[in-house]
Amino acid sequence: MAAREPVAHRFMDLTIPEYAYMFGFLQADGHLSQQSGQRGRLTLEISSRDIDILHAFQGLTPYNSSITERSRSTNVAETHTSAIWRLCSLEARTTLNALGLPYGRKSKTIAPPRGRFSRRDYVRGIIDADGSVGFTSKGFPFVSLTTASTAIGHHVCAYVEEVTGVRRTIKRNTRDDIYNVLIAMEAGQRLAADLYYPGCLALARKQAAADSLAAWVRPTGMRSAYTSRRWTTDEDRTLLRINSPTAAAEVLGRTPQSCNLRMWRLRSGQVPVTSEP
Repeated sequence: MAAREPVAHRFMDLTIPEYAYMFGFLQADGHLSQQSGQRGRLTLEISSRDIDILHAFQGLTPYNSSITERSRSTNVAETHTSAIWRLCSLEARTTLNALGLPYGRKSKTIAPPRGRFSRRDYVRGIIDADGSVGFTSKGFPFVSLTTASTAIGHHVCAYVEEVTGVRRTIKRNTRDDIYNVLIAMEAGQRLAADLYYPGCLALARKQAAADSLAAWVRPTGMRSAYTSRRWTTDEDRTLLRINSPTAAAEVLGRTPQSCNLRMWRLRSGQVPVTSEP
């Protein structure tokens, strides 16, 4: 373990993009363990192909730490090689724990940090650790996240809506009790371009994948995704005055099905009629 040179900013100042990204990554993939006395350590184990990010984290950390590699047999591949970053400093662990990295099992309990932090970089850290970026089997661009944390799921969905205008809701799947968030097509492009901006700290392979999404163009003739169009008071009045979903559809530029459903909601009192036509 070599002593670290002092870094330019206070350790884990989450207003600094690199630290916000690093903290998001550690919340998703890191592990804090505690032993007797004040002993313990932070461990982050990832595929050896991503070892460069561990060196980046080590460079951002003004405490002694080590990076090692190990190979083992798995059910997926005959041999899997991983890279492991270990940090034992009590001061560093106390800082991380206070920010919201719990000791022990944490997948359901992690939450966005309190106070000011760089949201875009924090979300990218979460996506790099527990998400995917690329193209679907049909060639459509996407960004996705898998998480067991309700707080993280809601936070990412809120950020997605701010950046893309697309609203996502989360629900645990019944098979493994986790949330799956998928943002595809143009919304996926916009999100990837926002998160993976030039010069940001990120996994190189996901940065490359995000960059590749920019070239995608919706195929000619492919219908755009449906976006909800709110009904106005004037449209409600017109619909009630005409009193025919089919005729009103032509006047309002809507589908007969939409007009029929809206008329039923107005007549049944499910939505208020502001004034009679």
